[in-house]
Amino acid sequence: MTTKSQTMPPASPGFSDLFTPKLITVLREGYGPKQLRADAISGLTVAIVALPLSIAIAVASGASPAQGLVTAIIGGFLVSALGGSRFQIGGPAGAFIVLVNTTAAQFGMDGLILAVFLSGLMLALAGWLRLGTFVKFVPYPVTVGFTAGIAVIIFSSQVKDLFGLTLTGAEPGPFLEKLPVLAAAAPSADWQAFAVAAGTMALIFTLKRYRPGWPGILLAVSLAAAVTILARFDIATIGSRFGAMPAGLPMPHLPAFSADKVLAVLPAAIAFTLLGAIESLLSAVVADGMTGRRHRSNCELVAQGAANIGSALFGGICVTGTIARTATNVRAGAHGPVSGMLHSVFLLILMMIAAPLIAFIPMAALAGVLAVVAWNMFEKHAFWRLLRSSRGDAAVLLATFGLTVFRDLTEAIIVGFALGSALFIHRMSEAASVELGAPLVQPDEADDVAPRKAYDEAADVQRDVVVYRISGAFFFGAAAAIGSVLDRIGDSHRALIIDFSAVPFIDSTAAHTIEGLVDSAARRKVAVWLTGLNPATEAALAAQGVCPPHVRIESDIATASRKVRAALDGTT
Repeated sequence: MTTKSQTMPPASPGFSDLFTPKLITVLREGYGPKQLRADAISGLTVAIVALPLSIAIAVASGASPAQGLVTAIIGGFLVSALGGSRFQIGGPAGAFIVLVNTTAAQFGMDGLILAVFLSGLMLALAGWLRLGTFVKFVPYPVTVGFTAGIAVIIFSSQVKDLFGLTLTGAEPGPFLEKLPVLAAAAPSADWQAFAVAAGTMALIFTLKRYRPGWPGILLAVSLAAAVTILARFDIATIGSRFGAMPAGLPMPHLPAFSADKVLAVLPAAIAFTLLGAIESLLSAVVADGMTGRRHRSNCELVAQGAANIGSALFGGICVTGTIARTATNVRAGAHGPVSGMLHSVFLLILMMIAAPLIAFIPMAALAGVLAVVAWNMFEKHAFWRLLRSSRGDAAVLLATFGLTVFRDLTEAIIVGFALGSALFIHRMSEAASVELGAPLVQPDEADDVAPRKAYDEAADVQRDVVVYRISGAFFFGAAAAIGSVLDRIGDSHRALIIDFSAVPFIDSTAAHTIEGLVDSAARRKVAVWLTGLNPATEAALAAQGVCPPHVRIESDIATASRKVRAALDGTT
């Protein structure tokens, strides 16, 4: 898979360039009171969002509310200070709830913290070995499938507190074992708890729709606590279940470990590492798409490793980049990593001031918050779109989703990746067997073997138009590399032409990459033209929403260049 453009490729960056934190980059650009004010406002906004979320995720993970805040404070600060993403916000994430809960139940809290510490070491090592690029090889249907599966598990884990159920024994972890236990406890449902949970969810959704700039989660949780106190509801609260909240950070210390314990928790640590790398880099990609910036994946993995080590030293749980909080950071007008660092400082101040009040938050309200988190995690449009795109993508999606819900997350990712690879091989065999189709590797040819058109430099070299030619199979293994090239559209460019005439096929991951590029170009008012599409490629792109009027389609570069020039001349 190759791309060609009329611009010369930049010189390869050195080792120090690749691992220089974005914080240093921002400070070198010039940092003054204006930038500090923007970062302070966005940092406070994110802290207000992160406070109830960190508590809710920690509780659902089998940890204490204080551990959730410690994770967001220590881990969030280190992710922003050392990371390769300008806008990344680190902290506890909903995607880890299942793994953390399972690990804590199996090995105890000491075992969980040791697994987090080991995971930090492995993430940092993966970054130093420059393995971050390989994380981008995970097919898009696998990502959507395991995220949707995690959402289902998170929701099922909150049914007990949503309805105030009283169980006769411990709540089972596996999904199929959990359902009959919850059904048997249905007669014990508490209408007060359900009213608080339903009211919390309704207020969050209402504020998100009509007042998106307001801190909906914090307002909903605060109102739920006030109603519970004033109405004297007899329902579980953070205080009744966990006791008083500490008003500060604990002293750091190494987790207890031995050779046997390290071997025992190693599989969990590997699972934390794999999921943490995927989640953090996905979050960084989202921030890139919203801002037009580019993150450094290996530097980001090193920072994620340092954050998990730091979190474990203070008794916290897994840290990763969080998509929702990172997006909030961007929308709040953050200038750079100082915003994430200040978010941690503000969280520490809130923890010290509001610790006694946190004890009054009802567990039903936290369950309502996590139900909303699960709803948002389930990428509904992407899920249904992949189901309709092709039978192969649908099979990978459903296999990953089913294994996540009914078996194990790590197993789901491995099987999903294997199925995605098998699907690629199958498509390659089909592409190679099509008569007169474009070969997967173009052979060298002499100039006089076949008649060829004279080179028209005007068609390729235009100051405000950039032309890219993609050659070869455009699939999940090449999507990251090609996407990184296509994203480098200068602000001076007004149109982008992408030629697919030498592309035998494109899969859903690559089509999703083009979709992200089109969205980014639209925000920068850059028109996108696609040329040389075969019917299969055009259909795959259309399934991801890459079709007119979002893009314009022409048969060849010459036609597109002529129409682009006419359109631009008409607007100048």
